[in-house]
Amino acid sequence: MIFKKSCKVIMDQHTIVLGVIGADVHAVGNKILHYAYSQAGFHVVNLGVMVSQEEFIQAAIESGAEAMIVSSLYGHGELDCKGLREKCIEAGLETIKLYVGGNLVVGKTPFEEVKDKFLAMGFDRIYPPGSDPNDGIRDLMQDLGIDI
Repeated sequence: MIFKKSCKVIMDQHTIVLGVIGADVHAVGNKILHYAYSQAGFHVVNLGVMVSQEEFIQAAIESGAEAMIVSSLYGHGELDCKGLREKCIEAGLETIKLYVGGNLVVGKTPFEEVKDKFLAMGFDRIYPPGSDPNDGIRDLMQDLGIDI
């Protein structure tokens, strides 16, 4: 079940940037996430597919986003996401939440290893392929201090 907007639309004040990083063109998951986060009451700036790190950062600056939701399904997320936290810090986005999910590495690497790699790269939350969008919504609400 997707979180529904509350009577008081307090989350409209909370903006997130969403996109599929790198040369990845997998759009279906992006559309699902956009719908889920919007229905939960977030203002979603959806950059679509084939998004560069610089585009994520520029959109976050322009929109005042509190989080970036980065997805990747083609297996090269590790390469595409490397250095994103550092670039965020350089751009003045020290406190932005970085979430990433999908098929993030090539091969059959156990998810705990993938998770450890992305935590070391500065991501706050990491999700395996097939994750329920409600898990990310719940985590983001918790991380931003929003009462559920």
